[in-house]
Amino acid sequence: MADITRRFGWRHLRSAPTAHIRHHKRGELVHDGRGLSFWYRSLSAALSEVPVDDRELAMAFHARTADFQDVTVQATVTYRVSDPALAADRLDFSVDPDTGSWRGAPLEQIATLLTETAQQHTLDVLARTPLAEALVDGVASVRERVATGLAAEPRLPATGIDVVAVRVVAIRPEAEVERALRTPAREQIQQEADRATYERRAVAVERERAIAENELASQIELARREEQLVDQRGTNARREAEEKAAADGVRAEAEASRKVRLARAEAEAARETGAARAEAQAAWLRVHSEVDPATLHALAATRLAENVPRIESLTLSPDVLTGLLAKLGRPEGGPGERAEGRAGA
Repeated sequence: MADITRRFGWRHLRSAPTAHIRHHKRGELVHDGRGLSFWYRSLSAALSEVPVDDRELAMAFHARTADFQDVTVQATVTYRVSDPALAADRLDFSVDPDTGSWRGAPLEQIATLLTETAQQHTLDVLARTPLAEALVDGVASVRERVATGLAAEPRLPATGIDVVAVRVVAIRPEAEVERALRTPAREQIQQEADRATYERRAVAVERERAIAENELASQIELARREEQLVDQRGTNARREAEEKAAADGVRAEAEASRKVRLARAEAEAARETGAARAEAQAAWLRVHSEVDPATLHALAATRLAENVPRIESLTLSPDVLTGLLAKLGRPEGGPGERAEGRAGA
């Protein structure tokens, strides 16, 4: 929208670079172009402002497919006014000289023209297309058909309008139909998820089985090694017992040999001692056999006196004293004679 200011009964208009201004005064074209700025009188001026920039027109309408299913089509058409003079002649782009606002609704007329034309071509395409195909390939076919139909529409060039681009955003069925259509895919996805879950569980079970087999193999190997260890320990114990028995045999043989040698030595010593004693006894007997009996008696008495306990007093009868004196070679005493003596051990 152009900026209009007032000064002393005059009006000043300043337009944007994307707006084409046409100024008529008394039926004659005074100003014509983009981004103009000029003074004018409102009572004698006729102004038109035609936007020449690209404009986006969003549209949504219902259509029916070949299998009688209602769908909603969302599309966007980009257009622009390529011939402002022709557009101003065919459509009411006049503006109020005092406010600069449009007197009519030219953009709405263009939107209605484009929407109805696009809807007509869309309905023509979808009416021959089943719902499933329309949901899969309908966007491309509808976009191509609408672009071709708008380019061939004779009213658009006659109005000075060029279609820049056509975009079909979506083709959607009704909510219930959409849910029904989603069900098979959802079930398939669920089946795939279940299959993946089963496969994952199968893999987990297989891994657990492998782990169990490894553990069992480890236990078997451990048992085998324990068996080998027990066998080795038995072998070692037997070898140790054999070695110990051999050592005990050697020790016993050595001890027996030592005892035999000792016994032989003791026997030899005893034999030699006995021989020495026998020789000594024989010499002693030989010496005593050669000595006078009286001397032997005296020696016996002396030896007896050495070995008997101490006698404080001794009483001898006359018979004993007589015999003793007789043996000692002394004269006998008279009968009834008593002798007293003391001896010390």
